[in-house]
Amino acid sequence: MKIAILGTGAYGLSLALMANRNKNKNEIVMWTKFNEEKEHLIKHSGNHNLLPNVTMSKNIKYTTNMEECIKGSDLIMIMVPAGFVDDVCRELANYYKNQYICIGSKGIEQDTCLFVHDVVKKYINTKKIAVISGPSFAIDIASFVPIGLSLATEHKTTGKVIKESLENDCLKIRTCNDIIGVEICGSIKNIIAIAGGIIDGMGLPESTKAMLITEAMHDIKELIHALGGNKKTILSYAGIGDLLLTCTSIKSRNFRYGSLIGSRASVSKINEYVNNTTIEGLYTLKSIYKLLKNKKVDIPIIDIMYDIIINNKDITLLKKFLIEK
Repeated sequence: MKIAILGTGAYGLSLALMANRNKNKNEIVMWTKFNEEKEHLIKHSGNHNLLPNVTMSKNIKYTTNMEECIKGSDLIMIMVPAGFVDDVCRELANYYKNQYICIGSKGIEQDTCLFVHDVVKKYINTKKIAVISGPSFAIDIASFVPIGLSLATEHKTTGKVIKESLENDCLKIRTCNDIIGVEICGSIKNIIAIAGGIIDGMGLPESTKAMLITEAMHDIKELIHALGGNKKTILSYAGIGDLLLTCTSIKSRNFRYGSLIGSRASVSKINEYVNNTTIEGLYTLKSIYKLLKNKKVDIPIIDIMYDIIINNKDITLLKKFLIEK
């Protein structure tokens, strides 16, 4: 099977390694828009800034030509940041030939408030589409430790093909049909991770983080229901699994960003981090806040985080919220 992976970020690279480890001996081609990035990957057999000490398999090829990447493929994996999905899919539509599509991008588009799978469907008319998410730092996937991911699709054959193409002796995939629920969990957990970092930065203990996660679970469950998903998805790898991981670990970029805010780091230090780091939760916070207002859905944790991050309200609002909610 030929697998085309659009995006050479840490997550895309780590899932390429999973596909390469699969028993099916997949042919893997990765696309990047940037020639410098392609040349770096080829020269150094990986990107050690993104994945330290990880050597990519020589079986994995790289290109800046999307048509070349897509041609003859059976499965296309979209692994670019959410903000670039629109541009990528606009070009992808020129070469798409009814392949299976797996989306690993997480977030909600800023202007339109569309979830990623809806952005893809703007340009590509297909039912053969799935979303993958779960508790997995890219460096851990690439280190071949046991990892569990959720795969959501309404097309059974798509789920079967992707599962059989990626699973191996260290990756387990559980399938469901709740695309909305899995996308919500994959997006919102990054905002909750910022909140977890704020709590950590304030010097509050694990007990308070556990309280935050529990309260967040209830809010996310109601959000999933309000937007037409299945409440039970909160109990999946994409739900509680990812919340536990990203809301408690300094390895999470969103958590580290929150920790800077919680410790009252200087504005210049926080801005430097923002300018040099992809913080998915910051991008998603603006779009989910707008979406909720448009849908007239009340999710308190989102309002609190918007007030703290965007409106520069005092961080003690979060501690007060946990008690008074």
